Amino acid sequence: MVNVSTLLSDVLGGHRLTAKEAEHLLNTKGHYVLAITAAADEQRERRVGDTVTYVRNQNLHVTNICKNLCGFCGFGRKVTDEGAYCHDKAGIQVQAKLAYERKVTEICLLSGVHPGFTLDTFVDLIHWVHEAAPGVHVHAFSPDEVAHAAHRGGCSTPEVLARLKEEGLGTIQGTAAEILVDSVREVICPRKVPAADWVRIIKEAHGIGLRSTATIMYGSYETAADQVKHLGILRNIQEETHGFTELVTLPYVHTNTTLYQQGIARAGPTGREDLLMIAVSRLFLDNFTNIQVAWGKVGLKMTQLALLSGANDLAGTMFTDDVSGDAGASGSNYLDPKDMERIVTDIGRRLRQRTTLYEIV
Repeated sequence: MVNVSTLLSDVLGGHRLTAKEAEHLLNTKGHYVLAITAAADEQRERRVGDTVTYVRNQNLHVTNICKNLCGFCGFGRKVTDEGAYCHDKAGIQVQAKLAYERKVTEICLLSGVHPGFTLDTFVDLIHWVHEAAPGVHVHAFSPDEVAHAAHRGGCSTPEVLARLKEEGLGTIQGTAAEILVDSVREVICPRKVPAADWVRIIKEAHGIGLRSTATIMYGSYETAADQVKHLGILRNIQEETHGFTELVTLPYVHTNTTLYQQGIARAGPTGREDLLMIAVSRLFLDNFTNIQVAWGKVGLKMTQLALLSGANDLAGTMFTDDVSGDAGASGSNYLDPKDMERIVTDIGRRLRQRTTLYEIV
């Protein structure tokens, strides 16, 4: 039987958590939950001090037409569905110009994986954004999109990544990871690349100097053991490439998703699970500097608690997030830095604006 107090003391003393130990912590209930969050908060203090960071960014929606139509997503549409859209150059540049006027440093492309998109489409998107918002960092394209572009163009994924970087892509998105366990992926996202392909493409990106986020979507169909296996894969990649900028924790928003409506997934994570995901990630991912909390999915009060449980980053201003909104999340559109300041100073921390690559502005 694992003694939680002893284990936490060992971790703070330098012990590296094993998968079994991390699984035990994720399954913990009762007052020991607070002991775990306190240990993670101490680890956060040692790693990054009292600074809480955010990036001034805007999500730019390209299309909600998607080849995958995953059961956990309320955003994707077929071409023939009511409400399906795909913005042209003018539509993209209207959004990009607005972002530029808002003085963002990052534009994040949020998009379905349109079955008709090619590598040239992706290159056009980068150019259109840079034309309308010169100097702004473009954060875009998941490993699943990279694989799709390679398949459509009859070329390799390293060739796709090299071209995207050459044409002005700043960083690649570590999305489409969900849970990197194929038995789970076959249920929640069967049309996305298998786990091994996701890992390979992320490593290829890191290998040519394209850094990325790492993500985990938790609280749908997977077990705590699956979550830890996923985190272990991320830890191993980081050990090898040092290419991840942060871990982005993404709680499953269930309300308008077929996975939940069909009784396959549960109603997302509880508050206990949200805090333990942040805390155990901080303790287990000892080679990650930054742990991000998704304020648009968990709400501001839970966000503040997450900052006391090992998180140190508030993601971005966003301005728009239709992916979370379509799944049923409320209040997921914009977070004013003044509101960030209020919740951060309330817990005795300092808010600082950063770039995508965590340089302080």
